Amino acid sequence: MNLVNLEAVSHAYGPKPLLHDVSLGVEEGERIGVVGRNGGGKTTLMSVIAGGVRPDSGRVTHTRGLRVGFLTQHDGLDPGSAVRELVLDGKAEHEWAGDQRIREILANLIGDLDLDAKAGDLSGGERRRTALARLLIDDHDLIMLDEPTNHLDIEAIAWLAGHLAVRRSALLVVTHDRWFLDAVSTRTWEVVDGRVERYEGGYAAYVLAKAERARIAQAAEERRQNLMRKEIAWLRRGPPARTSKPKFRIEAAQALIADEPPARENVELMRFAAARLGRTVYDLEGVTLHAGGPDSGPLVLDRMTWQFGPGDRIGLIGVNGSGKSTVLRLLSGTVKPDSGRLVTGKTVRLAHLSQELAELEPTRRVLETVEEIRKYIKVGKREWTASQLLERLGFKGDAQWKMVGDLSGGERRRLQLLRLLMDDPNVLLLDEPTNDLDIETLNELEDLLDGWPGTLVLVSHDRYFLERVTDRCVALLGDGRLSLLPGGVDEYLERRAAGTAVTARIASTPEKEIPAEAEQSGMSAKEERELRKELNRLERQLDKLSGQESKLHAAMAEAADDYNKLGTLDTQLRDVLAQKDAIEAEWLEVADRLGD
Repeated sequence: MNLVNLEAVSHAYGPKPLLHDVSLGVEEGERIGVVGRNGGGKTTLMSVIAGGVRPDSGRVTHTRGLRVGFLTQHDGLDPGSAVRELVLDGKAEHEWAGDQRIREILANLIGDLDLDAKAGDLSGGERRRTALARLLIDDHDLIMLDEPTNHLDIEAIAWLAGHLAVRRSALLVVTHDRWFLDAVSTRTWEVVDGRVERYEGGYAAYVLAKAERARIAQAAEERRQNLMRKEIAWLRRGPPARTSKPKFRIEAAQALIADEPPARENVELMRFAAARLGRTVYDLEGVTLHAGGPDSGPLVLDRMTWQFGPGDRIGLIGVNGSGKSTVLRLLSGTVKPDSGRLVTGKTVRLAHLSQELAELEPTRRVLETVEEIRKYIKVGKREWTASQLLERLGFKGDAQWKMVGDLSGGERRRLQLLRLLMDDPNVLLLDEPTNDLDIETLNELEDLLDGWPGTLVLVSHDRYFLERVTDRCVALLGDGRLSLLPGGVDEYLERRAAGTAVTARIASTPEKEIPAEAEQSGMSAKEERELRKELNRLERQLDKLSGQESKLHAAMAEAADDYNKLGTLDTQLRDVLAQKDAIEAEWLEVADRLGD
């Protein structure tokens, strides 16, 4: 049964038609992801379905008694109301505290908030999470979410996906988070040119199906053009030419990507990066760092030694407040370590995209603000003009002549990113670059970064983007270390769920404290000594492999012009990293036993 029906619905803002003659329905239990360009009509479609906007023409009908929960991009919370009132709606404490579902929602979305705090005193992200918690606690037949993952970290996004997967409500969600789309949706709607194109499956299935549609359309167009050429030839020469008809294979959508090359040529990019950067990019030597300055605020790094090498593409992961942005500011030189030393390579040419948007001259044109940095740039093997790159990142045609002061927040962020790239950096520090970018623009940005040679350190809650543009992930788990994650985001979530951050803190406590802990756990002093000896042995092996890794990086920098030797060194480096991963896994197992 359909919960909502749209019949021949059209709606426009000014001269621009956002929806034109749209007919569709939302069935019970259906889970739909809505995608499309920014400003293309996604939010308008959601508002029309929810009944908040009356269409210019057509009809919208709801089934009798339909309960709709709609999370809009503006929370609408009463600033004078407490979080407790807004979220729990007068429920007695024994009533909600005894409900496991409510406790889980509160713990995962607003567990860090004071329930008696006023909404007016909360940050934008805290207000957003409060509004989402309020919606999820209530029962609905249809849940509609407009950008629900904004202000959520990777862990909270994973929890939300799991929570929505077990609810019986129908779901309609607008998001640019492609991992989240795949996790929660079984159908995809694309809002494009006033139409709503419908696809079965989540984001991955949508991409394949769209590619197959494009292939079929291209084949049809080529067939039509071929027939036209033959008709013209007949008119000119008489008998039609004896040309064979083109043959087009119709295969499963998966075949479209079966023979595709890898997204990035890593060895070639490493060669370019080494040539541009030399041996040293960033070396952390015994660095201790607090988020609030020397010995104030949360501890981010504790006597940490680490190396960021030429061509590294690293995703930095951690919960909100773990210090990811602080690490980027350390690398950019904005903050200084409390102790220890940061060595920056002499050839580093840095571009740092922070979460704060720098001021741009509002009376200047978009194209002018980019061309004042540089008019041409070479990315990989191809040269791009400022105008071409603007078009790739969504500034098409007349949009390049808009005044900067007329741009939206998302457009300003795209412009800032493009200005950074035009400065031809060899090191990129990107802090949440995907904020306010639609999926098409994200695809273009990913493609652009695929050919960019240099060292990249990325902080992003967008799991798809993170895994797409980086080669390895490193986590801040609250123990003052940078922890390599061979298993990527999945391993991070597993470690968080298993409390590995706490384990690491126990393992690094001073030795004099360990006997008491061992006694509490029932471990004999002899067993504890053997485990401690094993831990030290593994740490020595890790130090030795780290030294080999540094030497290989240096050798790759020297062999920047020898493609064959670079390939051999790259293979050796992969072997060393694999050994490090295996030993780190052993180290964690021993640390777990010490922490039991």
